[in-house]
Amino acid sequence: MDPSNSLLYDLDDFTFERALDENPNFHYLAVLGTLPTNSSSDSADIVRRPAILRIERTAFSSTFTDHLSTGIVTSTKRIGDTDIYSWCHAWLARKDDIPDVKITVIFPATEVHIRKYTKQERIMVTETPELYRNIVGPFIDAFPASRTQWVRDVLEGKSEVDSVLCHTSRFVILPDMKWDPSGPISSLYLLAIVSDASIRSMRDLRGGPDGHVEMLEEIRDRASNIAKERWGLPRGALRMYFHYQPSYYHFHVHIVHASQDGMMGMAVGQAHLLEDVISMLKHSPNILSELTLTYGLGSQHGLYDAMVAAQVGAELHANVN
Repeated sequence: MDPSNSLLYDLDDFTFERALDENPNFHYLAVLGTLPTNSSSDSADIVRRPAILRIERTAFSSTFTDHLSTGIVTSTKRIGDTDIYSWCHAWLARKDDIPDVKITVIFPATEVHIRKYTKQERIMVTETPELYRNIVGPFIDAFPASRTQWVRDVLEGKSEVDSVLCHTSRFVILPDMKWDPSGPISSLYLLAIVSDASIRSMRDLRGGPDGHVEMLEEIRDRASNIAKERWGLPRGALRMYFHYQPSYYHFHVHIVHASQDGMMGMAVGQAHLLEDVISMLKHSPNILSELTLTYGLGSQHGLYDAMVAAQVGAELHANVN
């Protein structure tokens, strides 16, 4: 095996503890376990730390159909049939250009990572500007800088240098780690990360002469040009959006193929279209700091308890009045 293609960690050393989440619709599984931090031959000296494996079925590669008549289906097992329809389970032969799964390793994983990847119930919460100032803003301010060190490494050219598709003084654009380039172009998933660390979320975006509209428009235009030059995609073939609440507090824009439907992270109450926000900021420069926002919040999120308590308090106040 080419060493450059080897994983940083030997998965044979992974010790399984428990499943964190499973989604049959999106064909992925997240599990928690441990990996050794050293390679000592003395088992007494081995220190193990938490590790998360996110395992997902890969999309069909562009070459898959070429193999259908060459024995790639090695065996089948009938499930059922009716009229002109029949269905079965099938097993495929190994092909180097058609991987079975993609595995993402998070190691060492912190308690925050474990909570993030644990299956959780969601509720809708309403965040007023006052709640942002009193609860959400202080939560973001206290967010450890270590959680976004990987972002700074990308921006400073210390990591993923060969993956960067565009690097300006205001942002970088690169493939998202969740994208498998061996799949069809309809699975395209890029990420734009802004350089300005003071923009933590959409709440910090402003319009006006000294605001962020020009930067957002440049991200839109650069992403469209990259998609056209590299993959021949016409304007309008991309869906660009960002999350609130985001998974980490350094502003970034998700850039995916417009044909992707039902993808996690594109739900109402989480995703906000870049083009819509540009229009809003042009209309009212401070609108994102003045809006009341409603969004989904998972039970493992660090804001969950405080925001749920705030919703109850607001409801009691409304009933009294």
